[in-house]
Amino acid sequence: MLGLSSLGAVHTAIALVAVIAGFAMTLRFGRIGTDLALSTTYIGCTALACVTSLGIFMHGGFNVAHSLALMTLVVLGVAVAAGRHRDTSRAATYVETLGFSTTLFFHMIPALNETFTRIPVGAPLFTGPDDPALQRLFGFVFVAYLLGIALQVRQIWKTPAPMRRTWLA
Repeated sequence: MLGLSSLGAVHTAIALVAVIAGFAMTLRFGRIGTDLALSTTYIGCTALACVTSLGIFMHGGFNVAHSLALMTLVVLGVAVAAGRHRDTSRAATYVETLGFSTTLFFHMIPALNETFTRIPVGAPLFTGPDDPALQRLFGFVFVAYLLGIALQVRQIWKTPAPMRRTWLA
């Protein structure tokens, strides 16, 4: 079914939990942050999804998807570290918020590619990552990401320093 290996199915389930947690925090609080209830779920599942993706070699050997997983782990680590210094550094608030938003954007690249090159079964919407229609969808998601981080930067900028830790939360 859908051409997923056992590891691929586990990876997909873990990544789905991370994406749901990420969007839930973003929609509810306007950001993903280490101080929010679902952050442990998001961080843990994102890291685990990255690690499990390194064991999937559907297209031969090490490829762009593996590089994206490594980049996601680096950005995730930076965002978590920045979250620990949010109270003492305004820059850390920006780094944490934009870092987590970037990891959520990184989730969407393989999610869209793998979903829509497999579904509907037997007649997928796109032929592969180079399909022009899928590239347009990636462009749309990138523009949405840019708009989202612009709104987040604006919100951080407008929030008074003593309130930074609890804005919208």
